[in-house]
Amino acid sequence: MTIHSKPRAVVFDWDNTLVDSWQAIQHALNATFRAYNLPEWSMDDVRTKVRKSTRDSFPAIFGDEWEAASKLFYTQYEEIHADAIQPADGAAELLEYLVSQNIYLGVVSNKRGDYLRAEANNLDWTKHFSCIVGALDAERDKPDPAPVFMTLAPGKVETGNDVWFVGDADIDLTCGVNAGCTPVLIRPEKPKAGEFPENPPTFHFSSCRHLCNFLQTM
Repeated sequence: MTIHSKPRAVVFDWDNTLVDSWQAIQHALNATFRAYNLPEWSMDDVRTKVRKSTRDSFPAIFGDEWEAASKLFYTQYEEIHADAIQPADGAAELLEYLVSQNIYLGVVSNKRGDYLRAEANNLDWTKHFSCIVGALDAERDKPDPAPVFMTLAPGKVETGNDVWFVGDADIDLTCGVNAGCTPVLIRPEKPKAGEFPENPPTFHFSSCRHLCNFLQTM
């Protein structure tokens, strides 16, 4: 097959790929920062810095208190996430199309797994995915390939060029490459020259709607 064949399986990042969650994340982070007398982050800061799971990112910020800070973050997040999370443009249509084509679907996110699955359930999207893997579900979190292998395991899907990893950030591209998948970037802005020197995206789409339109032409 060629790289331009329709994918056999698609693994999605969650936040700001399939759903818009920046406001909920900023709210929870800044509430946690205030509790520890740390400077709050602007929305630009959040969009730029939020990549890794709390397991991998909080120790550098909160030191030995990172586990307590993580609990506070998720307590704050839980208060508003159900109402704050909205589908990204064209995401519902994209998932329905992929399901209609019998393409295997999974999710790999650095959001804690129980919250991730609750959000998918609230959107009535759980039915679309064979497996939804969040932070702490696998032995290691994204960009390690372990959660990708976990989400593909129920379908006994082996990675390759016809398995796409779709996300909005460098960590998603790296995770896709680490797992042996085709890395796909989905965000409004086109990649800048040299922005992803190690793991450049094979495809870039401005939105889920754009990706859906592309797949329908394949």
